[in-house]
Amino acid sequence: MKTMLLRLAVFLGSSAIGLLIAAWLIKGVSVSVYGFIVAVVVFSVAQALLAPFIAKMAKRYASAFLGGIGLVSTLVALLLASLFSNGLRISGLGAWIGATVVVWLVSALATLLLPMLLIKKKID
Repeated sequence: MKTMLLRLAVFLGSSAIGLLIAAWLIKGVSVSVYGFIVAVVVFSVAQALLAPFIAKMAKRYASAFLGGIGLVSTLVALLLASLFSNGLRISGLGAWIGATVVVWLVSALATLLLPMLLIKKKID
């Protein structure tokens, strides 16, 4: 149970960090204070559900795209989060591309680093 909660916290935390950094770095991406939590939850749920599905479809129909599954699922999750939450707005093609890359990269790094930080704090 603790492992599941830790994974959930890391997943939500990495999504939140990714969305915040994208909003900070990329013109055309904005995150509102009030809708931020909803945007993070919608993005995280969409990402968790879409990544395996998109990977399965790509493996079956377009194996050349397997390397880009994380980017595709991040783009689709951002689209869903922006549609179902007032907390995330992305405008312009460049902002969509930039946000996808930044959120994907930052959340991947955070997913690797957050558990190490949490474990280190627990040990200390």
